[in-house]
Amino acid sequence: MRLLKFFWWSLVAVFCGLLLSFSGAYLYLSPALPSVESLRRIQLQIPLRIYSSDNKLIAEFGEMRRSPIRFADIPPEFIQALLSAEDDNFANHYGVDLSSLMRAATQLLKSGHIQSGGSTITMQVAKNFFLTSERSFSRKLTEILLALQIERELSKDEILELYVNKIYLGNRAYGIEAAAQVYYGKSIRDVSLAQMAMIAGLPKAPSRYNPLVNPVRSKERRDWILGRMYKLGKIDQARYDTAIAEPIDASYHVPTPELSAPYIAEMARAEMVGRYGSDAYTEGFRVTTTVPSDLQESANTAVRSGLLAYDQRHGYRGPETRFPGMTREAWLQELAKQRPIGSLEPAVVTQVEKSGVLALTRSGQEETIPWDSMKWARPYLNTNSLGPRPQKPADVVQVGDLVRVQRMEDGSLRFSQVPAAQSALVSLDPRDGAIRALVGGFSFEQSNYNRAAQAKRQPGSSFKPFLYAAALDRGYTAASLVNDAPIVFVDDYNSDKVWRPKNDNNTFLGPIRLREALYKSRNLVSIRLLQALGIDYAVDYISRFGFNKQELPHNLSMALGTATLTPLEIAGGWSTFANGGYKVQPYLVQRIESREGKTLYIANPPSVPHDAPPPGELDPEEVAQAGQEGPSIEPAAAERIVDPRTTYILTSMLQDVIKRGTGRRALAMNRSDIAGKTGTTNESKDSWFSGYNADYITTVWTGFDQPESLGRNEYGGTVALPIWMDYMSAALKDKPPHTQPEPDGILTLRIDPVSGRVAPPGAASAFYEMFKSEDTPPSMGELDPNLGVPGSPLPADESAPIDLF
Repeated sequence: MRLLKFFWWSLVAVFCGLLLSFSGAYLYLSPALPSVESLRRIQLQIPLRIYSSDNKLIAEFGEMRRSPIRFADIPPEFIQALLSAEDDNFANHYGVDLSSLMRAATQLLKSGHIQSGGSTITMQVAKNFFLTSERSFSRKLTEILLALQIERELSKDEILELYVNKIYLGNRAYGIEAAAQVYYGKSIRDVSLAQMAMIAGLPKAPSRYNPLVNPVRSKERRDWILGRMYKLGKIDQARYDTAIAEPIDASYHVPTPELSAPYIAEMARAEMVGRYGSDAYTEGFRVTTTVPSDLQESANTAVRSGLLAYDQRHGYRGPETRFPGMTREAWLQELAKQRPIGSLEPAVVTQVEKSGVLALTRSGQEETIPWDSMKWARPYLNTNSLGPRPQKPADVVQVGDLVRVQRMEDGSLRFSQVPAAQSALVSLDPRDGAIRALVGGFSFEQSNYNRAAQAKRQPGSSFKPFLYAAALDRGYTAASLVNDAPIVFVDDYNSDKVWRPKNDNNTFLGPIRLREALYKSRNLVSIRLLQALGIDYAVDYISRFGFNKQELPHNLSMALGTATLTPLEIAGGWSTFANGGYKVQPYLVQRIESREGKTLYIANPPSVPHDAPPPGELDPEEVAQAGQEGPSIEPAAAERIVDPRTTYILTSMLQDVIKRGTGRRALAMNRSDIAGKTGTTNESKDSWFSGYNADYITTVWTGFDQPESLGRNEYGGTVALPIWMDYMSAALKDKPPHTQPEPDGILTLRIDPVSGRVAPPGAASAFYEMFKSEDTPPSMGELDPNLGVPGSPLPADESAPIDLF
């Protein structure tokens, strides 16, 4: 009896001691416990996602891959798999499972080490959201207290929803939806029972049971969970047998972009970081750009095809490296270190035959490269010289060469090499400046440098239309005569410094009309025109197009396009020619939405007044949802900076560049509405073409990152123009001709081709020219001999100078 009393009072003492200890711990820790109510407002980290204007994924930025899912959307079978693995008593306990805690305590006493924490799912929610992973009794006690509090304030469904969206499941996947996407490339709603069990097994140890790293352990864990589900009556024998027999078929699935536009993605990312700082990567913003996927794909293809064509004209520079005398396995190891660049895959030559070569690709397959695709590969000697034509594959490659191949649409391979030159393309909607396509180089993987927005290069003759617009707004006409003759400038302070500008072919045509001078790209005419206009006037005028006045050369070399400007700046300036004289600013981000789908920002840039709303305009209800950054319902009208008659006449002059000038290659497009201008700098270091109709203005630049000659006979019309044509042909396919409508105040007169004056009736060689009504030229006997003399002032109320010598 005494012994029984002793045990009884001992148990009472132990119980009271535990109760007092727990109460004391609760009183000590409870003031520091976080508010469970905050779990209802928790903001899980969600990556930044960039989309095209037609809702195709371009890129995802953020350390954590997470796609939160609502409890109602979680398959019940996954819930059963998860509870069978982690907490089969979840529905019955109140946050703490005493049996699990006792089991963990027993394991600790037996082994001397913490083997499991005895945590319920509710306790894991408490740890994941509020605590660290430290293993200590105080943290465990805090976890228990928080779990009890969570169970009082949240429902079981809410607790499970928090858990499945928070947990880390390996390979940067946070939450079950992200895990299903990473391991199986589909939603958790679409995976099989066996795949659900595999994902349910990851929370215990994501690295140990990762199916990509440890498929054997992963299968053991999966099968154990399936067995638990069967034992608990969650699945029947047939479903258990089917799931157990299913192989481990997980593979790594990164969020595959639906549209390849890495330079666009990077520009959008930088803009978002500028707006929101580091929160841009975690707040789940959805950014919709102005770029349609079809135009961007056309731009990608045009730039890559154009660069490959130019590169192959200049010969084969040899293999990237050589791996002679190696085994197939060794070659595969070396190939694994290489990565595709643009559309070019790495391959190792394994056999050279008369009809072609066999090459080992990264997939482990040996494929044929036909001889016909190699005949271009004359040895590169220098930019202007090539070696002899190859007669057989052995003249080009040998076994062990690491080469590049291009996979064609039919799956065959074409011999290629990574271009040494680079290119950039920018296409804008001239009505509001929306970027419709942008390519910053041959491959973002090769170089992240965005040449479209960052590379400042001399535009050469593609800059001349700005000078001609200044002249047309100053009273000159398309029929004004300017002398295309040699001119010499001597430094006033150093007579040894002499500048003798010249035309690209060293010829001189004498007096020539401005229209003809533009489409023939006569440098000396541009210099004389700038000299007559005055540098200060020209700089002030040209800066209206969005160029920094301080970056424009304050000397006569500006007439030859020596300013350093990016393709994006050039395209933005040219938009004014395409839209009838309005200044628009290029922009990329059309819309920003929150994780909840609320519109935070809608672009509403100043745009050209038009009967139809510009592409970026949205209905009033949608605009009203926008936050403080949201636009007003009515879009602002763009500022008109050039007389519409000037842009109309200039467009007709630039159309002549296509019809009879340096852009004649574009006649193959069979379009009457395109206008443009080539540009080539000294020694052909930069090749340009800018052109437009009323739908798109597109600028293409091609050159080397470190300026060097593109080669003899390589100009804007041979390098940049073909890229422009490929893109614009696709962009304008099935679109009717679209040009600026003729404004009021335009007169069309018959002009004498020699004098530029109004031709007398019956003149056989006369032709029609357009003029502003106040700038019509005099007739054959009315010319004032003082007009047009360099340095003479332009009359304020008389006709424009016709002769400039």
